[in-house]
Amino acid sequence: MSTVATNTTSVGGPTLPQERRLVTPIPGPRSQEVLARKSAAVAAGVSHTVPIAAVAAGGGVIVDADGNSLIDLGSGIAVTTVGNAHPKIVAAVQEQVAQFTHTCFMISPYESYIAVAEALNRITPGDVAKKSALFNSGAEAVENAVKIARKHTGRQAVVAFDHGYHGRTNLTMALTAKAMPYKSGFGPFAGEVYRAPTSYPFRDALSGPDAAARAIAQIEKQVGAENLAAIIIEPIQGEGGFVVPADGFLPALVDWCRANGVVFIADEVQTGFARTGAMFASELFGIVPDLITTAKGIAGGLPLAAVTGRAEIMDAAHPGGLGGTYGGNPVACAAALAAIDVFENDGLIERARQIGDILLPRLTALQAADPRIGDVRGRGAMVAAEFVDPTTGAPDAALTAAIARDCIAQGVIVLTCGTFGNVIRFLPPLSIPDTLLNEGLDVVAAALTAH
Repeated sequence: MSTVATNTTSVGGPTLPQERRLVTPIPGPRSQEVLARKSAAVAAGVSHTVPIAAVAAGGGVIVDADGNSLIDLGSGIAVTTVGNAHPKIVAAVQEQVAQFTHTCFMISPYESYIAVAEALNRITPGDVAKKSALFNSGAEAVENAVKIARKHTGRQAVVAFDHGYHGRTNLTMALTAKAMPYKSGFGPFAGEVYRAPTSYPFRDALSGPDAAARAIAQIEKQVGAENLAAIIIEPIQGEGGFVVPADGFLPALVDWCRANGVVFIADEVQTGFARTGAMFASELFGIVPDLITTAKGIAGGLPLAAVTGRAEIMDAAHPGGLGGTYGGNPVACAAALAAIDVFENDGLIERARQIGDILLPRLTALQAADPRIGDVRGRGAMVAAEFVDPTTGAPDAALTAAIARDCIAQGVIVLTCGTFGNVIRFLPPLSIPDTLLNEGLDVVAAALTAH
């Protein structure tokens, strides 16, 4: 089973045949050996979705230790947006590694950290004076955004939203809505964290302003604006199911925050950097966050994260109050500068829109023929299908899992998500060829038909 496709984009990674190729069942014998070692050596809590041992990746494929070539519709959870091992990032990293790998920016600063901050201040939404601080992971960025907001306002409470996901650290687990697998058994969690209802058009049928009024009423009654440091929300929810809020929901929340001195934090860890067909998803909804958290796609696969926001808020923390030993590592900063160059100059925003123009019609056509697909939603190269019981509309996690399992067995990597486990999300690298993307969707359609 093999379909060769020419890479039609100008971005990508190693020169790998852009084909789905199965030479063994998944997993093959070599991958099984590696996974047996994982079972013996790695903590059981660190699970995996695809039973392979990856050895190479680029364009729209991941190659395993047995020579199988799988279509990648996950991008390492939206990390390798520019394409795996992008040549500009490889060159930048190699050059930096040869110079120095670490000094700790808090001890001996270096220019690349500053250059990344300058770039983020420039490209994030809002024509206002901004500053940035760099960290290691999305969860760490979220933690620091909350610290900054609390320091700036002198208040303690933070509101997150139903179905939201913000990380696995203690504070970010408190912000995250879903218990399994992220929170169960790991409490007690950080205090002064509250939850409000979000806009979920498929399930609540509310207009954006009505959904915002519902959330604001709950916040005012249960928390009180005078106690609230910040609200934090993903402009399009990630792990929660790629939920796109109704028009008007986010602007109403921003307006309320401005009127009440509350910091509005946009968690763009998964939606940032061209993923949605805009550099940042906030732009799609016409909002300017006070603070924005980024990670994942920021550095083409190297660990880096950031908080960027209004200078007067970012400067609230006292000297020494922000930082971390590895935050803004010079190798990761070199990768980020190369990635931002690619995002801005190699047509990736338009490429994300082109991918959306393939994903949405293909999935909508499947939905029209199969009532078990209750909803198709998303923007750009961040699209999802929600599976339900066609009679009751109840979430169908079993069907979702079966389809994902079949796709992986047939050499197509897809990821599930959603509070109810009934959503398949599509996050292809922007370097994927159109023919390969369409072939992956063919496999998804066949898996749906088989069930």
